[in-house]
Amino acid sequence: MAIKTTDLCDEHAEQLRIMAPLFDDYGGRYGFAGPIETVRTFEDNSRVREVLDSPGEGRVLVVDGAGSLRCALLGDLLAARARDNGWNGLVVYGCVRDAADLADLDIGIKALNTHPCRSHKGGEGEIGSVVTFAGVTLHPGEWLCADRDGIVVAERPLA
Repeated sequence: MAIKTTDLCDEHAEQLRIMAPLFDDYGGRYGFAGPIETVRTFEDNSRVREVLDSPGEGRVLVVDGAGSLRCALLGDLLAARARDNGWNGLVVYGCVRDAADLADLDIGIKALNTHPCRSHKGGEGEIGSVVTFAGVTLHPGEWLCADRDGIVVAERPLA
């Protein structure tokens, strides 16, 4: 049975941080949860690729792209790599591309919007840093749960 953010809010409200409702669903899986890994970057997806090349082990990659709407930080090839490497999902504070293909992949993807242009590949960005966006501060190793109703974060798994 899938974990529902609404049930988590009803049962554990005091333990949750709830992200502002800024994100749309792009992956073929609408509900996902797992321990958080982070990347902070600006219009360069080199570190995103680096992380998604590693075993996901059921984790969720949170990408702080500074809310940029000028290029995509994730496309169908990287998303397929994430799925194949065992990542449960991605939350991108920025854009994705290849939206029709992303919808066919069995992985959760939430992002601000789409953009047809790819990002730069300059090797910039930070892996494993604390990030803050959508009204929430996220630390690597915390737990994130997302579905069509929203995104919640807790210090530890609640389901």
